[in-house]
Amino acid sequence: MAKREEKRKLDTIPVGSLGIIPLSGCKVLGEKVDSYLVDWRTERENEHKNSLAFAGYMRDSYILKSKVSRFGSGEGKGEILESVRGMDLYILVDVCNYSLTYTVAGQKNHMSPDDHYQDLKRIIAAVGGKARRITVIMPFLYESRQHKRTARESLDCAIALQELVRMGVDNIITFDAHDPRVQNAIPLHGFETVQASYQFIKGLLTHVKDLNIDSDHMMVISPDEGGMRRAIYIANVLGLDMGMFYKRRDYTRVVDGRNPIIAHEFLGSNVAGKDVIILDDMISSGDSMIDVATELKKRDAGRIFLFSTFGLFTNGFEKFDRAYEAGLFTNILTTNLIYQPPELLEKEWYISCDLSKYIAYIIDTLNHDSSISDLLVPNERINSIVARYKAGEDLSKPEE
Repeated sequence: MAKREEKRKLDTIPVGSLGIIPLSGCKVLGEKVDSYLVDWRTERENEHKNSLAFAGYMRDSYILKSKVSRFGSGEGKGEILESVRGMDLYILVDVCNYSLTYTVAGQKNHMSPDDHYQDLKRIIAAVGGKARRITVIMPFLYESRQHKRTARESLDCAIALQELVRMGVDNIITFDAHDPRVQNAIPLHGFETVQASYQFIKGLLTHVKDLNIDSDHMMVISPDEGGMRRAIYIANVLGLDMGMFYKRRDYTRVVDGRNPIIAHEFLGSNVAGKDVIILDDMISSGDSMIDVATELKKRDAGRIFLFSTFGLFTNGFEKFDRAYEAGLFTNILTTNLIYQPPELLEKEWYISCDLSKYIAYIIDTLNHDSSISDLLVPNERINSIVARYKAGEDLSKPEE
């Protein structure tokens, strides 16, 4: 079987010369994406590669030099150090990378999502309207947790999306948006929310060798009603049963800005003896995931695997270490779409799912103005890797 990158029919004329600008918080991911693109375009035979329309098609790197400088007061400015005229630009930003710092009046500040978003706008402003098209790839959608108004409060995510398109951004690509309906704020512009379903399944099947993938031995669980869409998709494509928990809250009290959870109630068939996949868009403090795992273990569930697109781990790893030692879960799988602390990568219970190749596919395809529909709906790839797993193939090796 041919490698997938060779099967993509990208013989149309590019929208413009490709340029990638990974902001400092997204540098590692951006370099991985760039490496794939360089390899593919070097190997790809294209009869038009010497034509004017394909000028600059194959380069040593597609990353454009840029920087955001800071003044002593903490104010900043964005600079692009190469020409962007007529380019098809892809700007990558990780708003969750708290590891970066800057100095304000001699004091060290860790960068917040607000800081990263402001730097994104600085770089877009530095483009100055000279690019042919601008696509922002923002894996964790800025302010996506504040996506709807329930009282007299701000609608931060909608405002940010509108601000970006007013600045000249044509397309916004994000992953597993907390609520994809937020795209209604910009109905006339491109917005894609991409799922990492295939990468999660590949990560699990590569690292766990003795799974029985059928409804008698496995289940998919959503930890709340908001995650049902993800769980239904995985359950359907793998042919498994699914269940969900809903949070019973005490609406007579408010603790830390929200109504406290009294209990997690389960809706679904018997989980006794079955391996269980729990899916969510993010692990923040981790309380919900661990509570759900605890409830499943009370119901005699087998191994528990936690899938989450974004591993924020805002309260550290101690509670996860304790839960792992207590046998509440077997592995946690999150992606490299946001910053991963070195401490996390060393955990024996952690499996990292690399999305750099997937992002490179998306950029390569969009640069040719081709459809990415098959990339957004990975049924075929999931069925293929499950078949290879059942046939006993080594999934750590590239598919030939």
